Amino acid sequence: MRRTAKHNSLQAKIIQRCAIRRQFIRVGTGVAGTAAAAKFTLLQPKPLWASPRPVAPSDTVRFASIGTGVRGCELLSASTRVPGIECVAVCDLYDSRHAAAQEAVKNPSVPATRNYREILDRKDVDAVIIAVPDHSHRHVFEDACAAGKDIYCEKPMSHTVEDGFAMISAAQKANRIVQIGSQRVSSIVYAQCKELYDSGQLGDVYSIEAYWDRNSPSGAWVYPIPPDASEQTIDWNAFLGSAPKRPFSPERFFRWRCFSDYGEGLAGDLFVHLISGINFITGATAVPKRAQSAGGLFHFKDGRDFPDLIETFYDYPKFRVYLRCNLNNDQGEFIAFYGTKGTAIIRGQSLTFTPQDTRPQPEGYSIYGWPAKLRDEYLENFAKEHPLYEVKVAEATQNFGVPEGYSDLVDHEANFFHAVRSRKKVVENEEFGNRAAIGCHLANYAYFNNTIATWDEAGRRIKA
Repeated sequence: MRRTAKHNSLQAKIIQRCAIRRQFIRVGTGVAGTAAAAKFTLLQPKPLWASPRPVAPSDTVRFASIGTGVRGCELLSASTRVPGIECVAVCDLYDSRHAAAQEAVKNPSVPATRNYREILDRKDVDAVIIAVPDHSHRHVFEDACAAGKDIYCEKPMSHTVEDGFAMISAAQKANRIVQIGSQRVSSIVYAQCKELYDSGQLGDVYSIEAYWDRNSPSGAWVYPIPPDASEQTIDWNAFLGSAPKRPFSPERFFRWRCFSDYGEGLAGDLFVHLISGINFITGATAVPKRAQSAGGLFHFKDGRDFPDLIETFYDYPKFRVYLRCNLNNDQGEFIAFYGTKGTAIIRGQSLTFTPQDTRPQPEGYSIYGWPAKLRDEYLENFAKEHPLYEVKVAEATQNFGVPEGYSDLVDHEANFFHAVRSRKKVVENEEFGNRAAIGCHLANYAYFNNTIATWDEAGRRIKA
């Protein structure tokens, strides 16, 4: 279409007014048309809750680990950095893990056993770490409560909805300190994000997106089978517990997360971290009302029950959450909070806060369909209604990081052992852990039943 001289003149006026507007902003703020420089803050860990000085024997917390596989050994290794505690026993159904646990705590003389009840009978054990497969959490947890032990239980807290509420009942009846092992809840990065959220700097957050993607056999739980694994070195029947009876299978023993008899798949392994982080930062105290899942088993067709890609939408009372776990492409760990005033993004152990530019701006699209006279009037009125003193400098992007060597797992364990001493509940207690686990159960229910999973709070159950 040919532009007339009159049309060009009208457009030139609009461009001129917008240019004047931009000049006002430059003069009024001193920002010469460029964004403010990003700010970086190195977050400082708080001192460990346990005393940094030598602790009297009477104040030392003595604990034992029930389960010393890969996660159990990680926890034992982290515990060596927490002052004022002592590992006095370890337990695992696979004999070679006894030596691995002793190496993790740097003490070859720590007593080891296959029978966790021997640990619970010991009077010198104040607390236990439960790092066994998900389907065994409940009965070990209940026995530990009955024995008067405080409990650090690995995530997800429960294997079924019923298990979770039974565990809450056992803990509260026995007045036990309980912490669930999703360590991001104790991270200084997540604490900083919560501070941003609570301050209102994000505005209203209606949309949250999170994912945790990996791309390796190990990331998909295809762990190698140790050469000495056999029915002689592994207590297979004790491993099965309440699960269906099956012939000895080292694949099921070492890769149990792949199978619904023992684990919760991607939801229980990775969604639970994302849900726990989201619930902590937002202060959510309700289970999502609904969940819708999609995905599939595309690559790891090795007899597993669970998908290697799952995506779930959750409806919380005040916002909606999208979660994804993909075992076929490595994008790492990510959580984003999209607010009306800003965006907060956590990637691994870093946090970025980017303000939204919500300063008043003249409409620059629809007025092109107006006559020139109306456009001019609109721009003049806008300038009058938004004088220079109301123009504010947009805040700079803020980046936050952690010191080299920082471990949120160490902080998480330190929080637990402090609570054992103080008898004050931790943030990620049995009720918090149960809500996060129910989120995992909702995702799997929706996926396997190809339906919308709805949480029935009164009935404490999931229904279609």
